[in-house]
Amino acid sequence: MVQVQLTPHLFTFFPDLKGRQLTVEAASAAEVVRELDRIAPGIAFYICDERGSLRTHVNIFIGEERVTDRARLSDPVEPGSRVFIMQALSGG
Repeated sequence: MVQVQLTPHLFTFFPDLKGRQLTVEAASAAEVVRELDRIAPGIAFYICDERGSLRTHVNIFIGEERVTDRARLSDPVEPGSRVFIMQALSGG
C-alpha cells in the first residue's frame, strides 16, 4: 500500500478527502492517480491533462523525489512509499 498526501488546496475541490487517510495499491505514479480517481472521481483530470500528462502547475513527489516522467507518470512507487501531490498557487 502507498500513502498519499494532498495539499490542503485540493480539498477545496474534493472536500470528501479532507481528514481521510488515503492509501492505494499502486506500482507507479500513474497508478496512484488512477486509484485516487476511483476514490474521488474527477481528481485525475484535475491532476493530469486530457493526454494523461501531469498538468504544468502540479507536482508529484514519491518520498523526497519529484517524478521525472511528467508525460506518462511511469516513475515507480514501492510499497510503503509516501506520495505527495501538490498544486502551485498563483495570483496577484
